[in-house]
Amino acid sequence: MAEARVRAADIVGKPIVSEETGRKFGIVSNIDFITESGELLNLIVEQPTKHLTDLNLKSDEKGRVLIPFSAVKSIGDFVIVSESELI
Repeated sequence: MAEARVRAADIVGKPIVSEETGRKFGIVSNIDFITESGELLNLIVEQPTKHLTDLNLKSDEKGRVLIPFSAVKSIGDFVIVSESELI
């Protein structure tokens, strides 16, 4: 069975939600990746919630919160992220 593919443009604008608690973290603003290999590094978050900012994650040079792509568990109507992998 072939894996479903998701385009980056389809992820931008989706809400980011915790797998464990269902809490909203913010909205996907963009995706950080390595152009040579295509490796996905981080989701760039806009409108971060207080819960997300309290986790003290890394941010980019513009101060935007970064969620490591390795924490992403699924993508559908929401981007589901493992909160335990962020801590």
